[in-house]
Amino acid sequence: METITADTELEAAGFYWRSKEGVRALICAPLEQAGFVNGFSTRLGGVSPMPDDALNLAGFNEDSAENILENRRRFLKLFPGRWLLTGCWQVHGADIRIVEKEEDAQPPPDARGETVYCDALVATVPQVLLAVKTADCVPILLADPKTGCFASVHAGWRGTLAGIVAVALERMIRQFSSNPQDLRAAIGPAAASCCYEVGPEVIEGFRQRFAGAEDLFLPTHDNHARIDLIKANKEQMIAGGINVAHISIAPFCTMCRTDLFFSYRQEKRVHGRVGRLMSVIGRGDDET
Repeated sequence: METITADTELEAAGFYWRSKEGVRALICAPLEQAGFVNGFSTRLGGVSPMPDDALNLAGFNEDSAENILENRRRFLKLFPGRWLLTGCWQVHGADIRIVEKEEDAQPPPDARGETVYCDALVATVPQVLLAVKTADCVPILLADPKTGCFASVHAGWRGTLAGIVAVALERMIRQFSSNPQDLRAAIGPAAASCCYEVGPEVIEGFRQRFAGAEDLFLPTHDNHARIDLIKANKEQMIAGGINVAHISIAPFCTMCRTDLFFSYRQEKRVHGRVGRLMSVIGRGDDET
């Protein structure tokens, strides 16, 4: 496997590139060092016409099943060993899926897409990769090296407003006895405050929900503002007890870097359809 040496900015943020046969993903080094396989996909190295050779990893209504399954096969080759990929049908809410045994991660026979509706997954099961899909929303991976618990979280503006990452953290604490001070977290590529503009309904929702909401906005025009969802989720994790030094943030905006990542806001109106990135986390079998 070829590993592309990280540039200075990536290395400082705690990430590096991994590549194999044209497929490239971001790896969070602190999560890896804590014993957790992880990766944030890019659009590179696939077979989907979005517009060409795109690694689209979800959206069976906008791409063929054959393309998506081949792209997933290629993506999983970045992670040596036997892995069972499990995800969810994301609904921009705050519900959690708990994967307590490998059977919970198995999809129904002949399933095309996920059949469990939620926006975060939590597990301790080895050889399972918990996956969330994004194309501007914020992907978050959580790992507890003490208990072996891990989680993947999808946080768009609705999920952020609902406190999805805080809910996932609470479930790790309550159900798996995690101590937030032990956790490591990674925030992957997402639409950043340089580009992500929202309207008055979103602004008012955040003002009602969060005391420090004004710090998340950069006003633009007519009750619109650019919002920093990455900061909002980071602050929720810190409020939940995670050490700020244990939170790694990928230095990429999906809306700026459509050469590397899918962006719903940039591409939907141009191409009519958009691919999906995938962010995964898992841990190996301690006995292997």
